[in-house]
Amino acid sequence: MADPFRILVVDDEPAQLELAGGFLKKRGFETVLAESGEKALRSFRDQPFDLVLTDQKMAGMSGLELVHAVRALNPETAVIVMTAYGTIETAVSAIKAGAADYLAKPLNLDELLYRIEQVRERHRLLTENRELREALQGRHRIEGIIGESGQMLEVVSLVRRVAPSEASVLIRGESGTGKELIAKAIHFASPRAAGPLIRINCAALPETLLESELFGHEKGAFTGALATRKGRFELADEGTLFLDEIGDLPLHLQAKLLRVLQEREFERVGSSQSIRVNVRILSATHRDLEALLKAGQFREDLYYRLNVVTILLSPLRERRQDLPLLIDHFLRVFAEKNGKRIRGFTHEARETLLRYDYPGNVRELENLVERAVVLTRDEVISKDDLPLMVQPPEKGAEEEGGSSLTAAVEGMERQMIREALARSGGVQTRAAEMLGISERALRYKLKKYGLTGDDP
Repeated sequence: MADPFRILVVDDEPAQLELAGGFLKKRGFETVLAESGEKALRSFRDQPFDLVLTDQKMAGMSGLELVHAVRALNPETAVIVMTAYGTIETAVSAIKAGAADYLAKPLNLDELLYRIEQVRERHRLLTENRELREALQGRHRIEGIIGESGQMLEVVSLVRRVAPSEASVLIRGESGTGKELIAKAIHFASPRAAGPLIRINCAALPETLLESELFGHEKGAFTGALATRKGRFELADEGTLFLDEIGDLPLHLQAKLLRVLQEREFERVGSSQSIRVNVRILSATHRDLEALLKAGQFREDLYYRLNVVTILLSPLRERRQDLPLLIDHFLRVFAEKNGKRIRGFTHEARETLLRYDYPGNVRELENLVERAVVLTRDEVISKDDLPLMVQPPEKGAEEEGGSSLTAAVEGMERQMIREALARSGGVQTRAAEMLGISERALRYKLKKYGLTGDDP
């Protein structure tokens, strides 16, 4: 049985609210009423809706402000704006804000029903044809890059333009945004695709081993060097070398790397014989290289050698338009991998995934979907198959210990602190800077909310 079509009706005029709400309820829609934008937003955060029908001019939060807030929380929810101030400028503002449609008041109820049926039909087609839509978006992908947001389309465009060249590319973005995937896309779309793609994580190896891993060593070069070994540069000859977390490369190895980039040759550890290689360099980092430059921890000449072209990957919370495609892609991948027949998500589960902010970015989303696929006992993944950390607090929980407004503000503050700590890797100094507060204030709030974090 299909989920009911749920509508949130918002109007600060009681008569108009009851008129629209009563009409829609009689027509079989599951309807919730809100007499202000603020109350509507609280309801929207508490429960899923397919459509928001809102007045444009209201005391407090306006209809256009509500449109922005709803679209930020869930880009799949349609919004229809109704107003007695029927000007072209208002209609244009509503559509630009993300509204699906626009109605003048006093409402023509037959026209209202017609517009809602149009939205419901679009909703049905969207739900039933997700796989088709993702297939059509294939023209926007290279080697598994999935996305239809403006940010990802620009990334794909850059990949297509830079791949045929020999230019060094620096891929930047938070952890989990898919930097290695972009490096693979560049390699396999390049003339070097038939050659090797070799990766090394500069942060994962101790400094004493990193030089040998990069350049190789001769037998007897150091204790434990029982045989001659090729390094990653030799292994990547005629192909591509991907230097992940380049911001963590020690300074003395930065000098050696710069020489390889300039002269295309190097020596193994323990050898004086030069080895020439033909390697393209791709690198990636989540660190602020400009800050490292100022601190003297990264060479300026190496920075400009690596940074011929920069590709910046936006965090997932800033490109929510890509969420539906990514969710469905990972569902199919992990259902097939685990040999399970899963038709999709319940409306509530999908809403939960669409609302979450993903401090761990695409990698976190991938792990969440895989976990749900593995744990579910049904053919449809429900909200109960998702971990508690991604689920909003139960309705009524915000009243515990104080007024709902105070608790809501504290809840938002707690979530922002968690996200800042996640993005800063637990470093309180950086988290405080992101939040725009002092370290002392952050420590006070950590204690207040019972959160943990390493002292700076």
